[in-house]
Amino acid sequence: MIAKLTGILDSVSAAGVILDVAGVGYLVSCSSATQSRLPMVGEPVSLLIETHVREDRIQLFGFADQAEREWFRRLTTVQGVGAKLALALLSALRPDDLLRAIAAGDKEMLTRADGVGQKLATRIVTELKDRIGTVELAAAQLPAARPPGAGDDATAAVSALVNLGYRRTEAFGAVAQAAQRLGGNAPVADLIRAGLQELGR
Repeated sequence: MIAKLTGILDSVSAAGVILDVAGVGYLVSCSSATQSRLPMVGEPVSLLIETHVREDRIQLFGFADQAEREWFRRLTTVQGVGAKLALALLSALRPDDLLRAIAAGDKEMLTRADGVGQKLATRIVTELKDRIGTVELAAAQLPAARPPGAGDDATAAVSALVNLGYRRTEAFGAVAQAAQRLGGNAPVADLIRAGLQELGR
């Protein structure tokens, strides 16, 4: 199983990139995010690789970093999300944006990716929220450490901002920043005010 390739970037196209490794050209499919981080054609490059073996072919998928490869693996565990859709999602959203969208239940954010409708976005949120570690989800929602029960205040503040017309992901980010600035004991009203200040910047 190929896990990493290091060679010379031979060409870049819509079909993927060709990586020349000791005279052998490997066709590697990548997200547009990874493609944007590639060097000029003719220069050396290393890509992390996910290998998919099918009855009729072997496909290689390349990633600029471990976070993107990990999200590709997670996304392809969701029913209805194949490699092509996973790359489309990673082209539209960075790994940290995906985490925030799933933590916030922001299905609209996921539909930015080509081929992802409301139904599939709902399935992605539902299935991955259960599979992502609670620590990782908590970090996406509230980076600041908060005492037991304080999370309810943050949730109420997020709901209030959503009711005011802000997108759920924006509200999560604003309340997270507010909680970090005000500390773990900040009441709901203060979190809402500080969240609105963050959104107004």
